Amino acid sequence: MSAGQRIREPRAATRELRFARAPNPAVEIFIWSRLALWGAALLALLWFEPNRHPQAARWDGPALHDLGWAIDVWARWDSAFYLRIAEEGYRGDAAPAFFPLYPGLVAVGGRLLGGHYVLAGVLLSLAACLGAFLLLHRLAEAHLGAEGARRAVLYLALFPTSVFLSAVYAESLFLLLVVGAFLLAERRRFGRAGAVAGLALLTRPLGLALLPALALIAIRSPARGRALLGLCLAPALLALYPVFLWLRLGDPLAFAGAQGVWTRSLSPLGPLGGVWDGLRAGWAGARQLAAGPDGRVYWEAGGEPMHTAAVNLSALLFLVLFVALTIVAWRRFGAPYGVFCAASLAIPLSVPSERWPLLSLPRFGLVVFPFILALAALGGRPRVHTAIAGTSALLLGVTVVQWALWQWVA
Repeated sequence: MSAGQRIREPRAATRELRFARAPNPAVEIFIWSRLALWGAALLALLWFEPNRHPQAARWDGPALHDLGWAIDVWARWDSAFYLRIAEEGYRGDAAPAFFPLYPGLVAVGGRLLGGHYVLAGVLLSLAACLGAFLLLHRLAEAHLGAEGARRAVLYLALFPTSVFLSAVYAESLFLLLVVGAFLLAERRRFGRAGAVAGLALLTRPLGLALLPALALIAIRSPARGRALLGLCLAPALLALYPVFLWLRLGDPLAFAGAQGVWTRSLSPLGPLGGVWDGLRAGWAGARQLAAGPDGRVYWEAGGEPMHTAAVNLSALLFLVLFVALTIVAWRRFGAPYGVFCAASLAIPLSVPSERWPLLSLPRFGLVVFPFILALAALGGRPRVHTAIAGTSALLLGVTVVQWALWQWVA
């Protein structure tokens, strides 16, 4: 063997190793999970079409139809608000409840695509979902290592309400911005973190939970004053929305009044009011399931008693899970992560719905990424990992069937 051969072989081996290097698991998980969900939604739609919600026409409408059923399956319920805002701007009493960044981007995309707004919304959600997967993997890898990061992305993909990451909803965009703001803050790029947090605030009001969490990171920075000043970009950007509503509708706080459409109102007890109402509704749900459909009605919500019981009881179970994950996140990842979790729960709990106190809480928890990190930390043991992945996948399967058939899911 010549010296030249001995020199070239390591280089060739290095090239082979680089060629064989596996792609980012976040990309792989994104591809197969979104394709699987899309296929499951279409299969449910075609297979169970006779069992479509009998009142689906009440929520369905022309705005939710674009290129046919294969695309339209991702437009349901609140998608109608986003699409109408994208096409017509802010009108009506409920529209201001939907913050402007997502429908604004859908408006741009829909016009670029020749008026196909549903397609624009789906593409935007999928692009933001991929970005959120990649950023979550990067953030989780710093805290949990490579295997923990892979588990985090997998658990997010299999989360029972992750169907919303593919839909014409703002969840995926909001999640992308929230994780991005945390990443930037941890790298001490507070001006950029403030700007990204401001965009998150223009996407969902739940973005308010970012402010105390990022402030905690900034306080620990050597340049504390400059760091906090950079974060001031976030409320400055948020202020643009009330100004817009004032100019457009004459009411800068129209977004707050719009919550009445969902029978939400500010509890005088703050988040404790939502917790108390949720406990009462959940207990009533347990009693209803025990009594059966023909017995006494324990919680009036204007619908089928057993369905009401299932919705309220499952929402309460999610609340218990989220509180437990908040504790895990605080202990495992620090106060900023715990504060973000606690504030993300406190905001919707402070404005409970009259009929469904914990309305949409499972969907709200989807974008609280420290919950996913906490699950990934717990999933280091094989049995726990199997339990988390299996249970999540089972519940996600139920959710996607509900979604496709216009059965309420949130």
